[in-house]
Parts: sequence; structure tokens; C-alpha cells
Amino acid sequence: METSDDIETRTVDNKEAKGLTCPLVIASFVGALGSSFLYGYNLSVVNAPTVYVKAFCNESWTRRFGTTIDTKSLTLLWSIIVSISAFGGLIGAFVVTPSVKHLGRKGTLLANNGFAIVAALMMSLSKVAGSFEMLIVGRFIIGVNAGIALSALPMYLGEISQKHVRGALGLVTSIFICVGVFVGQTLGLPEILGKESDWPLLFGLNAVPAVIQLAVLPFLPESPRYLLFEKNDVSKAKKAFQVFHGKEDVTEELEEVLAERKAQKHIRLVSVLELLQKRSARWQVITVIVVMACYQLCGLNAIWFYTNSIFSGAGISMDHIPYITLSTGAIETISAVVSGLTIERLGRRSLLISGFGFMALFFGVLTISLHLQSKVFWMPYVSVISILGVIASFCIGPGGVPFILTGEMFDQSCRSSAFMIGGTVLWLSNFSVGLIFPLIQSNLGSFCFLLFAAICILGSIYVFIVLPETKNKTFPEIYQSFAKINKIPAHEMEETFEANNEQHIRMVPLENVVKSNANMDSDNIESIS
Repeated sequence: METSDDIETRTVDNKEAKGLTCPLVIASFVGALGSSFLYGYNLSVVNAPTVYVKAFCNESWTRRFGTTIDTKSLTLLWSIIVSISAFGGLIGAFVVTPSVKHLGRKGTLLANNGFAIVAALMMSLSKVAGSFEMLIVGRFIIGVNAGIALSALPMYLGEISQKHVRGALGLVTSIFICVGVFVGQTLGLPEILGKESDWPLLFGLNAVPAVIQLAVLPFLPESPRYLLFEKNDVSKAKKAFQVFHGKEDVTEELEEVLAERKAQKHIRLVSVLELLQKRSARWQVITVIVVMACYQLCGLNAIWFYTNSIFSGAGISMDHIPYITLSTGAIETISAVVSGLTIERLGRRSLLISGFGFMALFFGVLTISLHLQSKVFWMPYVSVISILGVIASFCIGPGGVPFILTGEMFDQSCRSSAFMIGGTVLWLSNFSVGLIFPLIQSNLGSFCFLLFAAICILGSIYVFIVLPETKNKTFPEIYQSFAKINKIPAHEMEETFEANNEQHIRMVPLENVVKSNANMDSDNIESIS
């Protein structure tokens, strides 16, 4: 039977490692609340007030131009309101690279709250001002917030966590997206804020998580890896490790990071163009592009954006739709938590393959049920179950693993550019789905989801063939896993990473690593000795 000491410290890969500490949990919770939570919230919050926002747009148009807007133009305007956040996300993905370099991971998250607060003000005041343009601009700005958050948050969490909990902590991003979706659906119920008079408040609540993050996150340390690599501040990095890992002796953590830094001391930050041309990272980049594209093109966002119309088309009563929609958010949250509890046991690769595979299966069942709903009275219920199955399958793996992989497959010099590439693909795909899905649905009818099933199958096949397992591996070891497919000889990989594996890293005495860094001042050297 385990004693309290055994629970507190346990051996992982022959290393003594602490479990989740209170500062680590707080950093994850508060960081995600003001970041990925807002992304999930804004995915679902546009669904409930659709009718009221369309009516507001029509009234504003009539007041300004003296004529009502035609149905097609109103539909197009609504599609722009829904999907314009993806353009903002694309801008955010471009901004995040210089931001995390100059402001740090935590600093970027804090500055990003300004976008959320400004967006909340513009969207909540749009009805009072009688301007649907303010709603569009607000949605664009909240998209910028999401574009920055979905890159900066996984980067921050991946760099402050221990190796053996990196995957579970990385899924906090996904879990809070799900929680955000669920909260947006709950607040959108007719009994709460899903009324014509209250829809501006739904959008205005974006400011609340941002304010909470602004109040708490400044009291937590910056990423220790950022402090060492970018700021050359060993003393602060040591304190950050001590706070997040909950122990005084963080020599091993410092040795690992400083050895990696020594191996890359002549390597500057790699630009996006250089990363795309880098032979040793070729298939890592391709994997990020494929997985991020599948993350958006697998069809889940189409379900979130147009849940009401899908359920209505499936024959569900309008009175029951808000509550069935709420159940989808609950299923998503539960599935994301289950994924977080199992990822370190099952691994990233198996969760992605099974997630995409089951999504394809449920999309096939959904297609059949939608096609037969007019002939069999119980088919609408099969449609609901299929949609819940798609959502659960997505959250098991594809919902959170892509963000973890992007942080794990690249070293410090390439990581920010990798997130920029992944973010660009993510938001371009997001915009495409939001804008094109209504056209696909109107032309293909109940067969539209077969397209998403095909994408899921292709994604699953790619992951099965190309992606190695990354759980419990150091960054050099993950690079080594890709060496064969990148056609990089083993000796060349050793030259790229002097700290080629964990054993090598441990063999580098800390004092030698510190002495080899000529840029470090004597105070910093003494602080780790």
C-alpha cells in the first residue's frame, strides 16, 4: 500500500518526479479560462441567438438604407458574423510568434486579454448603437484573441509541466474548449440569456474570464524554459521550476534545459520559411499541417455552428433542440476529461487514430439516419445519438492532441514558428468550414457528412503510417523518432542534438553546462550552484 510519501513523489523513467502541484494546477486553470475557454464559448454562443441577431441585422439595415435586406443577403451576413472570427484567428496566429518571443508565454496570455475585453464591449454595445458592423468587428477581435491563445497556452503549459504529466496537462486546452462550449450552450437557454433582450449580454460575458486571468496570472512565474533560452535568467528559471514542480532541488530540470541550450547555443530562432525548408523537421511540419487541418475539416465545427439547423432538419421539435444541444456540450466535456485521464497511458497516436476512426463511423450512421428520417419515426433519435458519438470521438483524441503534438515535436528554436504554421492552417480551415458548410449542406443534403467521414479516415491513416508515439519522450528523443522518415542519418542527428537522449543529458554536469554559457553572469552561476 502506498504511503503519503509514495504518492507525493514517484519514480518515472528512473527519475524522482512530483505529481501535479497547486501552482501548476492554478496556472493551467486560469490560463485556460482566459484562453481556450473563450474559444469554446464563442463557438457555441452564436447558436442560440441566431434568430434575434438576424432580426437585429435586418432592423439595422432597414433603418439605415430604408429597405429590408433580402433573405440571401441576410444569410450571407450571418455567415460572415459566424466565420469572421476565423480571419481574426489567422491574424492572431501570425502575431503570436513575435509576441511570445518579446513578451514571453505568460506575458502574451496577459496582453491577449485586452482583445477579449475590447471585443466584449463592442459586441455587447452593438444593439444599443444599432450597428451590426460592431458585432462583426467584435467577432473579428475575439478571433484574434483565440488565434493567440490557442498557440500561447499550449506552449506555456508544455514548458512549465514535468515530462510525465505533459500530455495530461496539455489536454487542459481541449477540456476548457469543451467547458466553454457547454457554458455557452447553457447560458443560451431561453430560461437564462437566450432571449431577444439578453443576447448582447451573452457576447459581453467574454470579458469575465479575461478579467479573472488578469487578476491571477501575474502572481505565477513565467515559463522557465523561456527564461533560460530567451532571457538568460537562470535565477528566475530556477525559482519558476521550484514553484511549478513543488521542490527545492530542481538541478535535474535545469541540467536538462541547459544541456539542450548548450546543444543549440549557435542556433537562433528559426523563421517559418526556414522551418518549412528544414530537412530534419520536414515530416514534423507536414504532420502539424495534416493534423491541424483534420482538426477543423473533420466536421465538428460545422456541427457546433449549425447545431440547431441540423437537429431541426433531423425532425427534432424546436422546443427540445436547446436541451439536446446542451447535452452535446456535456458529452464533449466528459469525453475531454476522460481523454485527459488516459492520454499518458494510451498515448497520443492511439487516441488520434481511434478518435478519427470512430468519427468516420458515426458520420456514416448519421448520413443513413438523416436519409431515412422521413420513412422511420425513430430515426431522428439515431441522428442525435450519432451526433453525440461524433462529438465524443472528437474529444477523445483529435480535440486536444494536435496542440500537444505541436509543442512536443519541435525544439525551442522551432516551436513558435511551428505553432504559427499550425495556427494558420487551423484558422484557414475553420473559416472554410464556417463559410462553405451551408452551401455543402444545401447541395449534398444528408450526404454532406460523408465528406467529413472521408477526411477523418484519411487523417487516421496518415497518423497510423507517419506519427511515432511521443509520450514520455524528451524533445531530442522525439526528433530522433522522426530521423528515419526524414532520411537523416543517425550521426547527423547526434550533431544536431548533442544531448541526443535523456541519459546523455544526465551525464552533463550542471557546473560544466553553466560554465559553457559565457553569457551567464556570476550571480546566475552562483544561484544554481
